[in-house]
Amino acid sequence: MSRSLSSFRALIATAASTIAIAVIAIGGAVPAESATTYSAPLRTAVKSLPVAAESNSGYDRDRYFGQWKDLNKDCQNTRQEVLLQETRITARYTSTKRCNVKSGKWITSWDNRTHTSATTVQIDHTVPVHEAWGSGAKKWTQAKRVAFYNDITDKRTLNAQTSALNSAKGARGPEQWLPPKNRCAYVTSWVAVKKRWGLTVDATEKAALTRLAAACPNVTVTVVRQ
Repeated sequence: MSRSLSSFRALIATAASTIAIAVIAIGGAVPAESATTYSAPLRTAVKSLPVAAESNSGYDRDRYFGQWKDLNKDCQNTRQEVLLQETRITARYTSTKRCNVKSGKWITSWDNRTHTSATTVQIDHTVPVHEAWGSGAKKWTQAKRVAFYNDITDKRTLNAQTSALNSAKGARGPEQWLPPKNRCAYVTSWVAVKKRWGLTVDATEKAALTRLAAACPNVTVTVVRQ
C-alpha cells in the first residue's frame, strides 16, 4: 500500500470520528439512566418538589385507577405480588393453584408488628390514590394511572401494612398523619414516590415535609422517573 493511500485512509477515519463526536454533542445524547434517574439528598429532594394547589374534583378511584392487576398473567394480582415480595419466609397459598397468599411472615414498617396471616394486612399506597389524583394524576393517561396503582417495581410505592393503621391513614398525607414507628423512612418513601411519578405538593404538605426532613437523616433519594 502506498504511503499516500495509507495517509488518505487515516484522514478519513479521523474525520469520521470527529463527525460522530459532533453528532453526539449536537444531539445531547446522554446515558438512558441519566435521563430517567433522579438522585439527591432528602432535603434537596423535598425542596425541589413543585408546589401546586391540590385539586381532587372528579376523583373516581375505580373508574380512573381500576383494581389490582395480574400484569404478568401468573394468576397473582398486585396484592399477592407485594405479599410475596415482603414475606420473610416462604409463603403458603389458599389453594394448589398458588394464586392467593394465605400465610407468611410480614413485619409492617409503620408499627414493627409481625403478621403471619395475609388477612391481617392491607396493601397501602404510600401516596394515596386520592392524593395522587389531586397532585397531577388527573392529567395522566389512563394507562399511567393504572401503572401507578399497580407499581411493584419500586418497593416504596406499595407496602403491606397493619389493616387498622392503613384505615386510620386513609387518604391523608404526612401533614395530617404519620405512622407510630419509622417516620423518617415513611417521609423518605413519600418524597421518593412523589419524585418518581412527577407529582406536586401543596403548600401545607411542602412545609410539613420540609420540617420533617430537617429532623431526619439526610439520606439520598434515588428514583427512576415514570
